[in-house]
Amino acid sequence: MQVFVRDNNIDQALRVLKKRMQREGVFREMRRARFYEKPSEQAARRKSEAVRRMRKLARKQAIRDGLIVVKPKKRIADGAKRPAQGAAATAPAIFAAK
Repeated sequence: MQVFVRDNNIDQALRVLKKRMQREGVFREMRRARFYEKPSEQAARRKSEAVRRMRKLARKQAIRDGLIVVKPKKRIADGAKRPAQGAAATAPAIFAAK
């Protein structure tokens, strides 16, 4: 796996690397390989993963066919900014900068 560092921005490259590793299941593999897994446990895990994948595919197919109605995600307009979050957003107006 290869990640390019642009403009000496190592933090951004590290975030991209972690996201790629997460997407490919590297962290899951590392956690699973930490201890010995009995063959019977391995078979049960693989079966449950297969069931989960099949349910996910069936759910996506039902959404595509219109059998399940999903609310569309809210999108923020290009010019609009997101509402402020955190302590500054909840502070009373008397403490606002003058």
